[in-house]
Amino acid sequence: MKTKFQLLAIFAVATALFLTGCGKEGPPGKDGVDGNANVIASDWYSPTVWAGQTGDWYFGISSTAISQDIVESGVILAYCSLPGDIYDAAVRPMPCWAIGANWDFLIPDYGQIEFTSDALNMPGTEGYYFRFVLIPASNLLKSSASKEAAVAELRKMSYHEVCTKYGIKE
Repeated sequence: MKTKFQLLAIFAVATALFLTGCGKEGPPGKDGVDGNANVIASDWYSPTVWAGQTGDWYFGISSTAISQDIVESGVILAYCSLPGDIYDAAVRPMPCWAIGANWDFLIPDYGQIEFTSDALNMPGTEGYYFRFVLIPASNLLKSSASKEAAVAELRKMSYHEVCTKYGIKE
């Protein structure tokens, strides 16, 4: 009985952290051209707190733009900007290896995205920025013959190249 209560308490704390884990936004982006109304780029998010444990950290963002259609038929790209990163560009496409850890994202349910890290110690919150880009299926086949080829092409592109291609403000 005590174990069940402890598990319930841990679950309640993790849920509370998840629901309050987002809120601080990163610095505003540069002015750009809105080249594609169907492609959605999120704001930059910085975690206020990380949930999880050693080697399994995450924070979540809720967004109604992460619809079933985007998840099932479109493409979701995610990016991070991390303090102390020695990468040539200031923004890395995810998944990636940086500052001693793997950084990635997952979609636990429609309307939600979680940014993850396998760092041994809890990542910081100051200077850690994350963003996602949602590309509907209707925008994928404009330059490639198949969805697979279009996705492969996008995954090879840098953050700057994706922003340029879709008119996203960096």
